[in-house]
Amino acid sequence: MSDAYKRAGVDINAGYEVLKTVKQMSGNAQLGAFGGLFPLDAKTTGNEPVLVAGTDGVGTKLLVAIAANQHTTIGIDLVAMCVNDILAQGATPQFFLDYLGLGHTDQARVKAILSGVVTGCQQAHTALIGGETAEMPDMYGEQHYDLAGFAVGVANRADLLSPTNVTVGDVLIGLPSNGLHSNGFSLVRDILFKQHDYQLTTVFEELGHDLQTELLRPTTIYVDAVQPLLQQKLIASIAHITGGGLIENVARALPAGLSAHLKPETWPVPPIMPLLAKLGDLTTSDLRSTFNLGLGMVLIVHPEQVNAVTASLTANHQAYYQVGTVQAGDTPVVFEEAKHA
Repeated sequence: MSDAYKRAGVDINAGYEVLKTVKQMSGNAQLGAFGGLFPLDAKTTGNEPVLVAGTDGVGTKLLVAIAANQHTTIGIDLVAMCVNDILAQGATPQFFLDYLGLGHTDQARVKAILSGVVTGCQQAHTALIGGETAEMPDMYGEQHYDLAGFAVGVANRADLLSPTNVTVGDVLIGLPSNGLHSNGFSLVRDILFKQHDYQLTTVFEELGHDLQTELLRPTTIYVDAVQPLLQQKLIASIAHITGGGLIENVARALPAGLSAHLKPETWPVPPIMPLLAKLGDLTTSDLRSTFNLGLGMVLIVHPEQVNAVTASLTANHQAYYQVGTVQAGDTPVVFEEAKHA
C-alpha cells in the first residue's frame, strides 16, 4: 500500500483484513469481486417473476451505538429495515449489499459492525453478495460512520401485495416489535440526552435495565413469520411500521376510501414509549405518528384467512395480536378507544 495514502488517513491494508474476515463470516468467498453474483434459477413460480428492490439505513440510532461502543447488532437493524420492506411488497428477500462509510478503519469495530450484517442476513435467509467499506477521514469524524443497505427480493407479479387487495371487513393482525426498532431516534436522543441529562448507563425502573440495553435492541426481522404466509397467499396487504409510526405506515397499506380501525387496548406498548412521553411531554398523537408503539408489522387479512394465518404464526413461534378491522371511511387510521362502563 502507498505510504503516502496511509499518511493521508486511508489504510487499505486494514480494509483488506476486514474483507477477509467478512468472507469467513459470510461463507461467501466471492466477496470483494467487482460485482456480486446471484443465481436466478427457480426463485419463484409463475409466468412473470419480478425483482423487488429496497434501500434503507439505521438513522441516528448509529449515534447511540457509537456512544455505547457497542456495534454488534446495528447491522441486524440495517438488514431488518431493508428486508421487512421487501416482505411488505409480497416478495421474498434474496440478496443484500451494504455500504459502510467511516472516518477511520478500526478493524475490531468494523468487524463487529459487519458481523451484525452477516447475522441479519442469516436471520433473513438472504445472501450477502457484496458491499463497500469506504474510509474517508475528511468526511467523517474518527469515531463516526454511516451504514446503508440494499436488498432485492423476488415475487410473481400476480402475487405482489397491494392496497387494492384490501376490502371492508378485513382483519388487522399486529406482529410485536422489539422496542423502538430503528426509527424516532433523533427525538429519543433529544428527550433523554438533551432535554434531560441521562446517561446510557441510567437504569429506569419501568425498563428493568439501562438505556443502552433498551435503545440498542435490534429490529425484528419478520421473514420466518411472514414468508410462509406469502407462499400460501394468505395476506392482502402489509404495513411495515417505520418512520411515521402507526399512522403513516398503516395508511400506506390501504386504498382510498377505507380506514383501519385500531383498538389500542388489544396489544401491549413497550414501556420505553410511555416513558419517553412522560419525559418529553409528548402527546398521544406524537407517539402514534413517530413510534411503532409495539407493532413492528401489521398484516391485513381477509376474514376467511384469519385462522390459517394465526395457525401459521403460532407454528412459526411468532406472537401476534388481532388489533382491529378495516372499515369504510375517509380517515385512513382511526384509534378506537376502549369504552369503560
